Amino acid sequence: MEQDLLVGLGSILVLGISAGWIAWRLHLPSILLLLLVGLVAGPISGFLHPDELLGDLLFPVVSLSVAVILFEGGLSLNLRALKENGVTIWNMILVGALVTWVVAAIGAYFLLGFDLGLSLLIGAILIVTGPTVIIPMLLYIRPRGRVGPIAKWEGIVNDPIGAIIAVLVFETLMIGLGQGAARSAILGLINALLFGSLCGAGGALLIVVLLKRFWLPDLLQEPVTLMVCIGAFMASNGLQEESGLLAVTIMGVVLANQRWVSVQHIIEFKERLRVLLISGLFVLLAARLKMSDLAQIDLGSVLFLLLLIVVARPLAVALSTVGSGLDRSERTFLAWMAPRGIVAAAVSSVFALRLAEHGYPGAERLMPEVFFVIIGTVVIYGLSSAPLARRLGLADSTPQGLLIVSGHAWAREIGLVVKRQGFDVMLVDTNWSNVSAARMAGLDAYHANIVSGQVDDFIALHSIGRLLALTPNDEANSLAALRFAEVLGRSSVYQLAPKGAAKLKRSAAQLTHLRGRLLFGLSHNFEQISQLCASGGQIKSVNLTKKFDYRSFKELYGDQAIPLFLITEDKKLLPFSVDQELRPEPGQKLIAMVREPENSGKIKTTACS
Repeated sequence: MEQDLLVGLGSILVLGISAGWIAWRLHLPSILLLLLVGLVAGPISGFLHPDELLGDLLFPVVSLSVAVILFEGGLSLNLRALKENGVTIWNMILVGALVTWVVAAIGAYFLLGFDLGLSLLIGAILIVTGPTVIIPMLLYIRPRGRVGPIAKWEGIVNDPIGAIIAVLVFETLMIGLGQGAARSAILGLINALLFGSLCGAGGALLIVVLLKRFWLPDLLQEPVTLMVCIGAFMASNGLQEESGLLAVTIMGVVLANQRWVSVQHIIEFKERLRVLLISGLFVLLAARLKMSDLAQIDLGSVLFLLLLIVVARPLAVALSTVGSGLDRSERTFLAWMAPRGIVAAAVSSVFALRLAEHGYPGAERLMPEVFFVIIGTVVIYGLSSAPLARRLGLADSTPQGLLIVSGHAWAREIGLVVKRQGFDVMLVDTNWSNVSAARMAGLDAYHANIVSGQVDDFIALHSIGRLLALTPNDEANSLAALRFAEVLGRSSVYQLAPKGAAKLKRSAAQLTHLRGRLLFGLSHNFEQISQLCASGGQIKSVNLTKKFDYRSFKELYGDQAIPLFLITEDKKLLPFSVDQELRPEPGQKLIAMVREPENSGKIKTTACS
């Protein structure tokens, strides 16, 4: 028995993490593979039996996991987004939720054959759009403009609201429809808002006090935050059922937007924990389905799914965005972004079980219908949202732009040359003179500290594919690279080689967990490049041909030339780095820093000093 439990729990983690990794390698939404793996491991092969594996612990484990996921989602919500999009966001959350609830309930009544009570319940469950799906999709798509923050806010805040409404409908069904049930539902909603807000804000305040007074050692800050999150969830649920989801969301929002203490390390810890929990939960809950459940899916189920996609969502977005200033492309994208996630799966599983225990007619159909909607929306939106965003001009398929940290003279010239080749370039510097000079030269430049949270508020990363840390401070370069490794991926953050790296060679090249990838070469640090610029160095872009290939370039400019970037024939911008050997070929373009030979004027250059 113990061995079976060990194998079962271990398999959930192995299958979940493996599915996420494979999805990343194949450039697919991870939720697609997680659901597929869960279905194969559960109803198709019979390898996993979650109910037998965890027994009565199944739904408490799911509830606690969802609480942590929503807390992490709250940590990602920036209140500054409400200044520009506040009315639209609240309309999407309130008006959109009501429209979705009504349309879904009507559809369930006529297409699925549910009675009024069960139709209202499934409509409430399907209000949620799900941060477990929305956030990974937005990170993958990286849409430009206002649609990203709006979709993120809606996905995260709708989860607790939808769960609370679903609980109130469920309790009304248990009491019986009538005047007393309506009064109980209204009172429950008020209590949920009150206790959820108090417990969430109280938990955030406790963490702030503990951190501000240094009452926690560094190694316990993340675990204690997790403990307080779970405590707030349980306390709020004890006062009003299912208000705990609202409590943890509010706790995350308050923590993320306060300015007394830094919580960046907590955010990073929760992001990794979220990935682990989502990977396990989707496999676990998908494996709970039975073949008999899947056999209940019929034409009515398909029509119900289509109703949600082509009627409910577009109507909700249309009514919510009246007077918002969003253009047609932005409204179209939002109308095609409503996948359901883990909260809908968890809530439907719990309610289906409890209703079946009370002998409620049709309760056994609730879970498979909700899971069919989850699978259908994840597949349809997951496969089509990214191509749609690119077609609407709201996203780039493979962003090639550069985010350059520092705005000194030769960093600006690098940015200008790259920009002339058609790539987006942004500079960030704490030196106002450098920022002003960059703006005067025609570059997008921002006066800010690259490692501060405020950078996320004004830098749109939809066209940015790589970060280059070019400051004279090696530690600052490493911090910038580590900061944006979480956003762009570790393979896309670069920094100048630190002083003395050429002497250390292998040891310097191996410390990849403490910095970004090393640019240009181990000997090409800030001091060496600055000396080359001061002695007449220039930034040159060269079209390589069969007559003038890379070998000819090296012969002309010698070993002092520093290759910077290679632009391939399919317009990819590749930086030269220590760990990647690029081989320039005819038909490609080379950007390099050179000292121009005397009496040579073949190719136009840009001075870097």
